[in-house]
Amino acid sequence: MAADLLHFTFLDTDQVIEARAGKRISDIFAQDGERVFREWERRIVEELTRREKTVIATGGGLPIDPDNLTSLKTHSLVICLWASPETIWERTRGHSHRPLLNESDPLTKIRQLLAVREPYYRQADVLVNTEMRSLREVVQHVLHQFCLVRSGHR
Repeated sequence: MAADLLHFTFLDTDQVIEARAGKRISDIFAQDGERVFREWERRIVEELTRREKTVIATGGGLPIDPDNLTSLKTHSLVICLWASPETIWERTRGHSHRPLLNESDPLTKIRQLLAVREPYYRQADVLVNTEMRSLREVVQHVLHQFCLVRSGHR
């Protein structure tokens, strides 16, 4: 939605990885392991340095690799969309393509992942709390932040 309003290309790193690997993320995790998946992410992030006018959606674990986060921050406005563990669980329950949440207690796993990832998420240029906000409100907030940065008023 933000990409459309900006007339930018939209790129989802998970979709690119699935297309190139020829299998779903859950299959990469099951067959090759998380380490192989993270290698795919690193390669995609390296390629992104040459992209312009692109809204990039990444998986939640991508910024944990400091090289990924540093690379993205050199050429992009990094925006972290934030929500509580409960809201994340509500939004993702029933999504079988999230291998890290295929556990007996996914809410506890979400809390654990956020505890580890939060220091990295806080390094984003902008944090947007998505709690109690519609998709439209979140997009408007993201566009506002982008316009502020682009105009040099940040």
